[in-house]
Amino acid sequence: MKEIMDVKLGTRTADLREYKADMLAVGLYCDAKGLDKLTKGLDRKLKGAIDRLIRLGDFKGKDGTGAVVYGNAKIGAKRVLLVGLGEKKKVTLDTIRKASAYAAKQSVEMKAKTLGLALHSAFGARFDPAAMGQACAEGTCFGSYRYDEFVTGNGNGRLGSLKVELIDSYTARTKELKKGVLKGAIVGKAQNYARTIANRPANVIYPATLAAEAKKLARGSSTLKCTVFDERQMIEKGMGGVLAVGSGSEHRPKFIVLKHTPAGKTGRTEAKIALVGKAITFDSGGISLKPAPNMEEMKFDKSGGIAVLATMKAVAELGLPIGVYGIIPSAENVPSGTSYRPGDIITTYSGKTVEVQNTDAEGRMILCDGLSYAVRQKCETVIDVATLTGACLVALGRYMAGLMGNDDKLIKQLQKASQQSGEKVWHLPSGEEYAKEMKSKIADLKNIGSRWGGACTAAAFLRQFIGDAKWAHLDIAGVDVFQKPTEFSAEGSTGFGVRLLTTYLANLAAAKD
Repeated sequence: MKEIMDVKLGTRTADLREYKADMLAVGLYCDAKGLDKLTKGLDRKLKGAIDRLIRLGDFKGKDGTGAVVYGNAKIGAKRVLLVGLGEKKKVTLDTIRKASAYAAKQSVEMKAKTLGLALHSAFGARFDPAAMGQACAEGTCFGSYRYDEFVTGNGNGRLGSLKVELIDSYTARTKELKKGVLKGAIVGKAQNYARTIANRPANVIYPATLAAEAKKLARGSSTLKCTVFDERQMIEKGMGGVLAVGSGSEHRPKFIVLKHTPAGKTGRTEAKIALVGKAITFDSGGISLKPAPNMEEMKFDKSGGIAVLATMKAVAELGLPIGVYGIIPSAENVPSGTSYRPGDIITTYSGKTVEVQNTDAEGRMILCDGLSYAVRQKCETVIDVATLTGACLVALGRYMAGLMGNDDKLIKQLQKASQQSGEKVWHLPSGEEYAKEMKSKIADLKNIGSRWGGACTAAAFLRQFIGDAKWAHLDIAGVDVFQKPTEFSAEGSTGFGVRLLTTYLANLAAAKD
């Protein structure tokens, strides 16, 4: 298979006008009264080319837009990419993240080998340089990504690598930017790792190969340990939810547990936080078969589990001084003579029984065992992430994930991490009124409610397995994949959740220092 593009990130103290690169990116606002000092200096060397482009109306500075001015003998860069930042009063750190993604995407498409980023200069002292450096690095990784492992030869013509440097004329600021770039490179590359695993088809990634990937990740880390329960072990433990969903496939289910134990004194502290991710490597719906159109997208039903896998990678590489479990129940949901059926009653790992009314409501069936496992490990905080319901997509579209939970402080912490990471969430209810819909007449619970409020009733179902732990649920259906290219990214998996969860955990670690 072809290697995914390698992005090399760094910083450099240099005069922008002299910096040599295939592409140099600068940011401009749509409501600016004129060019800033930095861009004016470049424009003088370019004999007013930037100013003429703006006066002609060919570049207006709107976010998600850009224009190229070709260099000359008086500047080092072969091209200057003007990147729109939108209105100055509305900018956030995500503005610089998206602008960096736009610049990286354009660089890849134009086959640039080197890219210099001076986007942060337009923000002045509005944001901390390290935070801007991290956002630039994350955005660059995001925008440069292409999934083309199975494109033979060089059919798409892209280069194998892209060298990116953040450029600043002041050494002190470059040092601060570098701190952020180092963190952002870890998070951004972890997110792209998630995108690659999620993009791989079901004949490549199934429970056994996903478990092998988790073991490989742990072997490469001094702080990660991986345990995988096979079918026999799950039978012994009574993990009926995972076993039921995986019963129809020749690819037998796996229950994957990653544990990050930080080095040093804190390494003796047991993990108190668990991330639980749904990893249905392919979801046909089982006997409650889905319609054929777009069923190929059901390889993305593992996205929650992959987000947890990649977050554990980032946590280990960042060396966060907190103990974390990554719990990934994995199965393939396909119909056969051995599949679980509508009407079956399943005894889950918690001991609670569930009446199956629809085999396509399988995510909650494996997550409930994952949540119960986290509770038995005495985790005080549990966050699950899953492409759980089409109802969440109906409610929120493809713009943000649904966030539900039982603890206001945890909800606020995740909302803060959402704002910082640029991965948007919206708080939805999941209280007792929704839980009542999930009661069965012949078992403790049933696995679907009415047609209304499906995202909320699904979360209310999961809530029954969390005990006294603080718990939050992220329904990422709709934000897990780009169905077509955007201004900032190619189509395919988004890796949603990696930045959000890593930011949440980094904030938690910082608060404990």
